[in-house]
Amino acid sequence: MIEMSRAAFEGLVAQALDEVPGELAGLIDNVAVFVEDEPPAGDPELLGIYEGIPLTERGHYYGGVLPDRITIYRNPTLRICETVDDVVEEVHITVVHEIAHHFGIDDERLHELGYG
Repeated sequence: MIEMSRAAFEGLVAQALDEVPGELAGLIDNVAVFVEDEPPAGDPELLGIYEGIPLTERGHYYGGVLPDRITIYRNPTLRICETVDDVVEEVHITVVHEIAHHFGIDDERLHELGYG
């Protein structure tokens, strides 16, 4: 397992978010991004998760709700990577993958695009 401090990992998540093209970043609405060390006990290999209502499913009733949540899990990511460069790439892929869920893109399409 690669050793990386939480602060350094959070920096990689911030960097991945900064790399989202401006025209897409401007469309992200009511989403908070978090880093946690471990995923829920029932899914120990989970690298990230989007929890919320995708933009494609929001209707006129949407309002006054807590932000959607994207969580990136540090330890599972570090466990599957062999180098720091692998961590950088995996964080980028995971962040893009979870943002795509916010836009209503499903796992099947993300796998086709190389973000599975």
